[in-house]
Amino acid sequence: MPYSITVNGAVREVDVDPDTPLLWVIRDNLGLTGTKFGCGVAQCGACTVHVDGQPRRSCALPVSRLGNRQVTTIEGADGPEAKAVQAAWAARDVPQCGYCQSGQVMSAIALLREVKKPDDKAIDLAMNGNICRCATYVRIRAAIHDAAKALEA
Repeated sequence: MPYSITVNGAVREVDVDPDTPLLWVIRDNLGLTGTKFGCGVAQCGACTVHVDGQPRRSCALPVSRLGNRQVTTIEGADGPEAKAVQAAWAARDVPQCGYCQSGQVMSAIALLREVKKPDDKAIDLAMNGNICRCATYVRIRAAIHDAAKALEA
């Protein structure tokens, strides 16, 4: 069945089954491979994208439920929060294997758009469900604090 979806600001036409998870549309049909498959049941966060600015697990979101909403993947992440998070991630050397990082970054961007000066509790709550196999959680939290400070300037 054909669907018209907006991904990273561009309207794209895809012909897929209504139950096809957004993750596979993004990766297989649109060729945007920054969003990763992790668990397939919305528990690990590797597949996190923004739907109308809110972090969503794309592995559990059927394309038929998107409607006219805007999807942003890691490839389309932009704006001051995205730039601050990406710079802080690099400065803190957050990624090790890097597999979870696009989901981590997308969740951090969404947090900083909602909460300008998050404390540890707010960070932990926003990042809950983003699993890092390399356990870089301390660096992730520090990078989010750094990004928040950079956005103040």
